[in-house]
Amino acid sequence: MKISIITPCLNSAKTIRQTIESVLNQTYQDIEYIIVDGASTDGTLEIIQEYEDQFQGRMQYVSEPDNGIYDAMNKGIRMSHGNVIGIINSDDFYEEDAVDNVVMHLGREKYQVIYGYCKMFDGCHCAGILRRSHRNLPQEMIPHPTCFLTRSIYKKFGLFLESFKIAGDYELMLRLYLSDRVKFVQINRVIANFRMGGISSFSKQLKRERAWILFRYKFISFLKMIEQMV
Repeated sequence: MKISIITPCLNSAKTIRQTIESVLNQTYQDIEYIIVDGASTDGTLEIIQEYEDQFQGRMQYVSEPDNGIYDAMNKGIRMSHGNVIGIINSDDFYEEDAVDNVVMHLGREKYQVIYGYCKMFDGCHCAGILRRSHRNLPQEMIPHPTCFLTRSIYKKFGLFLESFKIAGDYELMLRLYLSDRVKFVQINRVIANFRMGGISSFSKQLKRERAWILFRYKFISFLKMIEQMV
């Protein structure tokens, strides 16, 4: 089974080596790797090119201006060919057996979200392990760096909404959560590692986007949405 992994990036020279190497060193080998670079100017592209030969034809990349992170993710999905698709940002990285664990937990269902635990890093120090469950999605997002979705999900339910700047992954997961056709499977082990302090860690815009999403899907009232946006 071919697995597609997508990394959107922009000026990520400080961190992208670890991201790329975490994909390169996976114990599962039938992986295609797609990097969507938003026309970086800090040497990111040159680092990507250093690894191209090591993937032996399993890597493709594009470097051009885009309309934000969800445009980049959607671009990568359209470029991909795998049965299952994972997305890891350029400041995060996988455990070496991440994909092996995902493949082992895949069932026969057409629409599946496989995800696991996420280790949080504050600088070089582990700040804890995120063990959020999809059962609590109306209250909090599951760790997106650990999520792998069957290709059929994107065909049936659509891609990320590019009108969002930060919370598009949360909107997609709630969209899937509300369908009785999608099966969520949690792996009870660390799949990915997340560096705190990125665009989605602490942000008023994130708070506002999430409040609007919860109102849109009728999890909160209009007044509650306004209250959360303040």
